[in-house]
Amino acid sequence: MLKIESKNVNFFYGENQALHDISLSMKENTVTALIGPSGCGKSTYLRLLNRMNDLIDNTQMKGNILIDGNDIYAKNMNVDDLRKNVGMVFQKPNPFPKTIFENVAYGLRVNGITDKNIIEERVVTSIEQVALWDEVKDKLKKSAFELSGGQQQRLCIARALAIQPSVLLMDEPTSALDPISTSKIEELIYELKNKYTIVIVTHNMQQAGRVSDSTAFFYMGKLIEYDKTKTIFTKPAIKQTEDYITGRFG
Repeated sequence: MLKIESKNVNFFYGENQALHDISLSMKENTVTALIGPSGCGKSTYLRLLNRMNDLIDNTQMKGNILIDGNDIYAKNMNVDDLRKNVGMVFQKPNPFPKTIFENVAYGLRVNGITDKNIIEERVVTSIEQVALWDEVKDKLKKSAFELSGGQQQRLCIARALAIQPSVLLMDEPTSALDPISTSKIEELIYELKNKYTIVIVTHNMQQAGRVSDSTAFFYMGKLIEYDKTKTIFTKPAIKQTEDYITGRFG
């Protein structure tokens, strides 16, 4: 079943056109990797999926983006509800200056959940989902800043999962992490796709190959090629894709 559908999406920062006519569909419970050189539009596209670019002045989006068949740029779309459904994990771990427990509970409280039992159950479940429970169960009242970088990033993923989204966006979630933490996050992505539809921006070709079902190659604001990851990495249809993947440019 189709989860996310972009139709003829063009995006502008002022006069500068950052995305050109992007049409792209993603199925439910899959991982889609967005690859391409720096400045090619992949993070801009990712941020369109939960309207994060709305926060930047003098930008304009043309075209349609549908999630579960609903146009997320329609006038009657409630952006807060959209962002509950579409969670986001950033490049660098960004825990709040709060306890480990309160980091995960934060989104629930902001969304008006006050029942202590519900909050506790969601916090525990989310921390378990990111395979962090055994490491932090005795430190829930300690500051999140006491955790390692990899643990902090898994905590940020737990925070995103606590509000029960159906889509998870990840903008280079392992670029600031060491190899062991990176492999833990990759294993996690693989497991999470059973429940979520995941879109990940990555500079790491091997990572895209390991974690994603489909890969979209962006270049200079255009979608050059989009296919199953195996096809993109073994038999790309377009020479430019092959040149990028084999390291001839980018």
